[in-house]
Amino acid sequence: MKKNKIIIFDTTLRDGEQSAGASMSIEDKVEIATKLNEMKVDIIEAGFPFASKGDFQAVKKVSEISNHSIICGLARAQDKDIDTAGEALAQAERKRIHTFISTSDLHMKYKLRMSKKEVLESIKKSIARASKYTSDIEWSPEDASRTNLDFLYKSIEVAISSGATTINIPDTVGYAIPKEFASLIKKIKNNVSNIDKAVISVHCHNDLGLAVSNSLSAIIEGARQVECTVNGIGERAGNAALEEIVMCLKTRADKLPFYTDINTKKITVISHLVSTITGFPVQPNKAIVGKNAFAHESGIHQDGMLKNANTYEIITPESIGLSSSELVLGKHSGRHAFKVKLNELGYDFDERNINKLFKQFKNLADKKKQVFEEDLYAMVESEKNFQKKMPINLIDLSLKCGQGKNAEAKLKLEIFGEKKLINEVGNGPIDAIFNALKALIPNKANLIIYQVNAITKGTDAQAEVNVRLEEKSISVQGQGSDIDTMVASAKAYINAMNKLILKRKRANDSKSVFQTSNEKLNKHVI
Repeated sequence: MKKNKIIIFDTTLRDGEQSAGASMSIEDKVEIATKLNEMKVDIIEAGFPFASKGDFQAVKKVSEISNHSIICGLARAQDKDIDTAGEALAQAERKRIHTFISTSDLHMKYKLRMSKKEVLESIKKSIARASKYTSDIEWSPEDASRTNLDFLYKSIEVAISSGATTINIPDTVGYAIPKEFASLIKKIKNNVSNIDKAVISVHCHNDLGLAVSNSLSAIIEGARQVECTVNGIGERAGNAALEEIVMCLKTRADKLPFYTDINTKKITVISHLVSTITGFPVQPNKAIVGKNAFAHESGIHQDGMLKNANTYEIITPESIGLSSSELVLGKHSGRHAFKVKLNELGYDFDERNINKLFKQFKNLADKKKQVFEEDLYAMVESEKNFQKKMPINLIDLSLKCGQGKNAEAKLKLEIFGEKKLINEVGNGPIDAIFNALKALIPNKANLIIYQVNAITKGTDAQAEVNVRLEEKSISVQGQGSDIDTMVASAKAYINAMNKLILKRKRANDSKSVFQTSNEKLNKHVI
């Protein structure tokens, strides 16, 4: 049976960033985009250029570094949106503009306040405008799954005749169920006269937990592009998860005669990277990338696994970039084995950095009974953050605390090259640490989120701490990991402050058109 290719359109950097609290910096987006390129994602929707100066710069930077993926920018059906997207994408080797307008009666009446005739005219004009910048144009009828079918068919026909080469059908509010959504795709294929001139795409939200099921159902009925995000992040309950779509197609090729070009061995690395950058931990029982996905506790299951792994595992850890469920490295492991393990996990460092990381690994192995792959991911990502030239660096931290007494934190930092020391007290050790940091690094930022997760199991597990700070209109996410939760907390706060300083500088350096009302633009969802 001939297999059809499914185009993977990743919108982690656009729709994924719209998750409440998941704001990414330009540097974060470039780092994720680099990994998406390595994973052979077909299209990266890098942002919504008109929404803010930051989004414009992110799309521009991603356009400059992409060496495999088509780079896409989102734009409403308005000239200024489309022109800004075209400008941001100017340096992309291959580029796409994705424009959209609502087509449901509900949206047209209350959101757009436009008639059907006006919407059809807007579709023509917006696609014609986008054609000035690229021949690769994607068009979406927002709220398609609640749109009158005859008007939906007409809208799609107009879009294709105007120059759209991809028609994306979004289940904007996650309302559809699989049979219904599959039927919608089938009806579009049978009732839109020029549908053979465009690729059918789908963009499913997960409000009812059906985003992946709806996407697969659509593929069966003729969709050939799927829009998805790493770890399924996105507006509200999120989007269809890239790793689930890809591994479903790969694992069930017997029933789903389709394939993707995705290098699945990169899945674990990019899942951890997105989790670290956004501060959204992956739930342990998450399909494919959850830490329990390859864990077996039941005695019956363990017995079966020992006899034949296929008894309880339908995909192998190796297929998504893991070597096994546990790491066999310890304090007696050598440098060569350590280097091989890093390569297996998808990291490629020069000899100087290997030596530096190996020392850190040995220190960690001395403190822990067992070292897991998750520990290595945390250690490497922490080191990558440290290597970036940051204004603030932690030198030392010591604490005094006990029942019935105030905690005292003694903190030593390097701030813009100058070493500073301070003692501060607080209601507890975390409060004392944060009080000391605020004293050394004056700021008016409010601590919105403080979250601690154990990276692995056991009392000696490394802690991964996420904090979110907000100062006026600036929101930043900070991460830190260490076997000592207090040190991890200090690292996370400092990481957030470094990002805040960089964002302040960027905000002060930019003048432009993106201030005032444009900065407040509410990012639209499709």
